[in-house]
Amino acid sequence: MWQLFQIEVYKIFRRPRTYIAFAVIAFIILLIQIGLKFGGKEYVGIVMSGLNETFEAPTDQVLNGYFVCYLTLNLLLIHIPILVALIAGDMISGEASMGTLRLIVAKPVSRSRLLLIKFTASCFYTLILLIWVAIFALLLSVLLFGTNDLLVAKVSGSNIISSADVLWRYFAAFVFAGIGLITVAALSFMFSVFADNSIGPIVATVCVIIVFTILTQMQIPFYDETVKPYLFTTHMLGWKGFFYVKGVEGVTVDGSIENFPAIVKSGLILLVYAALFVFVAIWYFRKKNILS
Repeated sequence: MWQLFQIEVYKIFRRPRTYIAFAVIAFIILLIQIGLKFGGKEYVGIVMSGLNETFEAPTDQVLNGYFVCYLTLNLLLIHIPILVALIAGDMISGEASMGTLRLIVAKPVSRSRLLLIKFTASCFYTLILLIWVAIFALLLSVLLFGTNDLLVAKVSGSNIISSADVLWRYFAAFVFAGIGLITVAALSFMFSVFADNSIGPIVATVCVIIVFTILTQMQIPFYDETVKPYLFTTHMLGWKGFFYVKGVEGVTVDGSIENFPAIVKSGLILLVYAALFVFVAIWYFRKKNILS
């Protein structure tokens, strides 16, 4: 089983298009960092313009590596699922389009185990991609901008997290983001089982993400009450909860999380979605008549 996993990982990373996601992520993050390096003070001034009545802080203190990373994740994590779909959506359909799927299922390995190995390989790729994001968004930002307290703007105001209380929050946020991206990988993987070419699963996943994201961001009461709680894209934003802290008389409490049960609930919902997508994929693949 370990050898089969190694083979699947090798298949993923021998494809040139696998590295497109890494290049795109690095390029986007560098664009953000360069822009903030030369025009960050003006941007921070815009961000703080709505907070001046209740909050004041030097721009040099606000513009640091932790702030740049938080901004980058807000802009980037909503688009990374599309890059994940490029690989996960090709795991089964790619084999079918090349005519190698029949040879693979002819091996003395059950179809269920074969699917689990391929899905595990796609999850491994997803986690490597997320580590790449962490290196550029967090590590490089800290090297370029230094560290200081983190300003987090919320709908109801803002709070400042002390620099000593930030790193573990980023670690937790990346772990949670990994769960969300694995859910997307599971969705794309499921579509891959139903198709004989890679384009269909990738396009289907992208369409689902776009539609669900639009519904998630709509501020319409009807959708807020009926649809939004059941969309996995809604719960993928749960990583932000690690940066919403409790306050006592206007002072944030180190190590606190404003609504930790909501984060746990969102994480569990994402895991249930991922398990459901994989279950459907296995159920269909086990009875699928493979002709290619």
